[in-house]
Amino acid sequence: MAPDQTPLNVWDYERIAEETLDEGSFGYFVGGAGDEHTVRANVAAFDGWRLRPRVLVDVSTVSAAVTVLGEELSMPLLVAPMAYLRMAHPDGEPGVARAAAAAGTLMCLSTLATTAPAEVAAAAPDGRRWYQLYWHPDRAVTKTLIDQARDAGFNAIVFTVDLPVLGRRERDLRTGFALEPGLRMEAYSSSLGDLGALSPTVTAALIDARLTWRDLEWLHEHAGLPVIAKGILTAEDAVLAAEHGCSAVVVSNHGGRQLDRAIASLDALPEVVEAVGDRVEVLLDGGIRRGTDVAIALALGARAVLVGRPVVWGLAARGTQGVQHVLELLRDELLATLALLGCPSPDAVGPTHVRRV
Repeated sequence: MAPDQTPLNVWDYERIAEETLDEGSFGYFVGGAGDEHTVRANVAAFDGWRLRPRVLVDVSTVSAAVTVLGEELSMPLLVAPMAYLRMAHPDGEPGVARAAAAAGTLMCLSTLATTAPAEVAAAAPDGRRWYQLYWHPDRAVTKTLIDQARDAGFNAIVFTVDLPVLGRRERDLRTGFALEPGLRMEAYSSSLGDLGALSPTVTAALIDARLTWRDLEWLHEHAGLPVIAKGILTAEDAVLAAEHGCSAVVVSNHGGRQLDRAIASLDALPEVVEAVGDRVEVLLDGGIRRGTDVAIALALGARAVLVGRPVVWGLAARGTQGVQHVLELLRDELLATLALLGCPSPDAVGPTHVRRV
């Protein structure tokens, strides 16, 4: 698209991001594990559903507002945790925090952020924020990560459970991907120093592969915050998360970046909702590119969705302003979808509004 043309959708932003970022950085953000079947499946899964609109419903007033774990948000769409955002644009994580706050939604900050939690909180003091946790083998380090987040006003821990080892991401191997000079994983800097980019070797040192469900007892005790299990793809694990005190689960395959040929997030959503939807809140990430995608996820039982790559594309293209525009585009698309479905709010969307192709 022309340099001065306003992007109309997420796909426009992705094209600009690809033109803006170097091959290694773009490959890191866009890529997945193996042959990237699961990356593609996350997007394609939405093609397996069609919307069933109801007509002659009063939609003179339509709101996308929703409450997620007690947080009142302008839309059922949150910013997913993503590593190395200052690699996409100098605005980085603080810029994303400001954009999320301006759009009235919530940001999840990655443990692998290139900005410390306190700096992100200071950038958007009135914003809502959750902290994504990678559990370090040294529990003193893990406790330090949790304490940093809690002290900075983060009000939930999003525990990523699907990364005991790093998926084989061949794009990164081909490009020789590495963090740009001057960037580092800031949350670890006080205790571990400069670690460089995540690699199988670094992952083995940073992630505890010995964890079991029993370890959540320690996490609840030391976090003192709601715990959300991110990376659930089966009813069995969703039940275990609920039984071990999680307040919510995120149905997710890590954006297709871990186990290639894993089930698409949307395809896993119905069984998780059926198993635990009356016990914990169910969120979804993976493949969201349109407001219609959000509506399909809501119809299948998700309370809200998280978006990652679309936020990166907005950041790479236009910094903070681009992220806010991406979030507003998706919200506006959802508002139009709700009106055309005959649903004045997200809570009005249900299973009768979709049909499998």
